[in-house]
Amino acid sequence: MTVVITKINKLINMKHLILALSFISVFSACSESKDSKSEMNASVIETDNEEQKEPVLIFDHVTHDFGVITEGESVEHTFRFENTGESDLVISSCKASCGCTIPDWPREPIAPGEKGEIKVVFNSAGKSGLVTKDITILANTNPVKSVLQIQVDINKTN
Repeated sequence: MTVVITKINKLINMKHLILALSFISVFSACSESKDSKSEMNASVIETDNEEQKEPVLIFDHVTHDFGVITEGESVEHTFRFENTGESDLVISSCKASCGCTIPDWPREPIAPGEKGEIKVVFNSAGKSGLVTKDITILANTNPVKSVLQIQVDINKTN
């Protein structure tokens, strides 16, 4: 019985491996050219290849403190960045750690030397005290993930 269970577990593990490899194969096959294929793969895997021309995402600042606000207020801040790399920067997603924080980012590629903005709106409804939220950016950079942070001190209304 143990031998049968072991064989079943190996089959299940092989199915997961085959499924993962199939997904990677399909994902890679969807690109239009060899160049876009390598850019897409760069967004998934961190590389140590220093010869590869990659985009570089540089922010003016990565944290912002809104100071003290009253519960129910919405505040916004714009994080400015530049692509200082050697290929187009593509931001694939920009997500906040909570639904009270909404980021808006450029969906089109940012060419080398070009600048862009990520606008973050925070709604303090139902919140009080010192609040910190992270905004996680996934892009075709190395490393793939960048994190912005906002902080606000919220006075509860009576």
